[in-house]
This record gives sequence, C-alpha cells and structure tokens, in this order.
Amino acid sequence: MDAMLTDTPNYGGYDFAMNENKQMVGQMARDFAERYIKPHVMEWDEAQHFPVDLFKKLGELGMMGVFVPEQYGGSGFGYYEYVTVISEIAKVCGAIGLSVAAHNSLCTGHILAFGNEEQKHKWLPKLATAEWLGAWGLTEANTGSDALHMNTTAVLDGDYYIVNGSKNWITHGKSGNVAVVMVRTGEKGDSHGISALVIEKGTPGFTHGKKENKLGMRASETTELIFDNCRVPKENLLGVEGEGFKQAMQVLDGGRISIAALSLGIAKGAFDAAVAYAKERHQFGQPISNFQGIAFKLADMATEIEASELLIMQAADLKNRHLPVSKQSAMAKYYASETAVRTATEAVQIFGGYGYTKDFPVEKFYRDAKLCTIGEGTSEIQKIVISREVLKG
Repeated sequence: MDAMLTDTPNYGGYDFAMNENKQMVGQMARDFAERYIKPHVMEWDEAQHFPVDLFKKLGELGMMGVFVPEQYGGSGFGYYEYVTVISEIAKVCGAIGLSVAAHNSLCTGHILAFGNEEQKHKWLPKLATAEWLGAWGLTEANTGSDALHMNTTAVLDGDYYIVNGSKNWITHGKSGNVAVVMVRTGEKGDSHGISALVIEKGTPGFTHGKKENKLGMRASETTELIFDNCRVPKENLLGVEGEGFKQAMQVLDGGRISIAALSLGIAKGAFDAAVAYAKERHQFGQPISNFQGIAFKLADMATEIEASELLIMQAADLKNRHLPVSKQSAMAKYYASETAVRTATEAVQIFGGYGYTKDFPVEKFYRDAKLCTIGEGTSEIQKIVISREVLKG
C-alpha cells in the first residue's frame, strides 16, 4: 500500500474542507437546478428538447465558463468548483449536466489550453457567457476509439484549410456556434498527422447531419458534423499543425474528470431517490429500509459513491496543480461511471415496478447513466490507460 501511495504524485494534496467557493458554487447550482431544470426534466426528455435558453442563463451565472479567467469573461475557478457544478446539476438531470460539461471542458477548454491570445480573445468571451455554445469533434462513424485513423481531412490551400469529412456523436452539433474539430493533415495512423481547427457556424461547407435518437441524455443534443469543401482560415489552427492528437488527449484527461463528475451526480440523484423511497415504502408492516436486503444495497451504493468522489477529487487536485493526471482521471472516470450504472440499476430494483415507470425519477437516471461508461473513452479504454500507467517503467 505504501508503494502505491509513493507512486502517486503529491497524494493527499486535496483539501477535504468545504471551502467558501465550493459552498457558494454548489448552492448556486442546486438552486438553479431546482428552479429552472427540475420542473421540465421529463418534458425535455420525452421531446428530446435541447433548451438553448437555459444555457444562456447558466452562462449569466458563470457556469459555462468555469475555468475561463476573468480577463476573458469567465469565472476563473478550478476543478473543485467545476466538479461541484456538474455533479449538482446532474443530480437533477444528467442530460443538462452533460451539455454543461462538454461545453466547458472540450470546446472551451481546448481553446483555453492551446489557443493564442488573439484566438482566446476572439472566442472565449462568447463561450464563457454562453452567448455562443461550443462543440468538439473527434469521433467519426468508423473511428471511435481509434482516432488516429480518422478520415476527415484538411488540406492547406493558400490562406485556408479545405476540410472534407464528417464527425459523429457531437454534443451541440446543430445548435453550437463554434466547434473545435480534429482533422487529418498527415498520414493515417500518424500521431503527428492530426491538427485542431476552430470552425464557426455559418462557414460555407459546414453543416450538421441527423440528430441521434438516444436511449438517455435526450435533452442534450447529439448530431453529426459534415464538411464539404469547407474553407477554414489558417489562423483558426490551434497550436502547431500536427499537434491536434496530442492536444485532444490532454483535453480528454480533463474531460474524463467531467464525465466522472457527471456520473457522480447521476449516482447521487438515484441514491437519494432510493433512500427516500425505501423509508416511505411499507411492506409487511414496516418500511422496506428495515429489510437487510434493501439496507445492504444502500450500504454498497453509498460506499461506491464516496469512493468515486474521492477518486474524482484526487484527480481534480492534480489537475488544479498542473500535475500528470492521466491515470487518476481514467480511474475516476472508469469507477464513477460504472458506479452510476450500478447505483441506478439498484435504485430501479428498490423502487420495484414503480422504478420501471416514468412517474418516478430513477428510470431516467438508469437510462442516462449508461452513456457515462461510453462517452469520452469507454470503460475498456480507461482500463487500457490505467494499465499502461501502472505498468510504466
């Protein structure tokens, strides 16, 4: 055990106290979710409605630019506050939590990390306030986890890149105003053959495709992005040509913390509902929480949620201090997402037949949770990342 702790950089650096920022941000997110999200959760889910105006309100409160420094119109917070925002919103609706996470950590986060000053001043103020919504494009129809073999290409022609191809499973693909898109500028399979371009909505040749009809996360918009001889100014290149894959992997390290926080919120929402129901539901003359079969389920759920939160906060601490985080973020994402699925499944079981209906909240947590084990790297990919880190040296 001591060896494991020694192998972890600055293990235990996380401040377990609830500081003023986390309290303030947490209360703000809870109040917002109760007032503006909870009354519409099932309505939006059933209709697959993406509530653009809601994100404008979130932007006014600084929750769409959590990491963005104040000089670019953001809140200037770190990962503790970010995890708090995502998890509190996801306790009420995973779909809204997902969109907040994707906007903050992927599109906005990529520009913040790798954009030059001109690019940051051009796009970050609009993204941080949610005047513009952001999308991020890596995945393609035939290259999910195997991003190095992407087919979308960008060929430099004078002052423009000519982009052709498509991207799949893109959050905010239709409603987003700007997208960071990974494109192939070199040979397939070459980690230095991919670049990152910022492409604005309205650019000729840039359109969206079909909107996916999903099992869960239905109020978070997911579509294709299509590029047909799309001319993108070369000054929209983030960093240096050929660095896009490396950039994307670094962005995903932070993105995994986002999905872990999303998973945590979903698990907490399902758990809270299950605890309340177990106390209220009577069978054989007593609350079902008195039965060991139910009580032990709740004990397992509570323990896994606590463990998930500790893994997430450890990763957040490393990220805040700009330390290597690949292993910890993969562990947090893997464990928390699987915990969300297990917790939501057990919550449905505790509710019994009622848990299988849309009149109670746990069936939606059950549907939403599964995406967390798939998006931003499947559980299997997380285990590859973790095992590689463990076996280094």
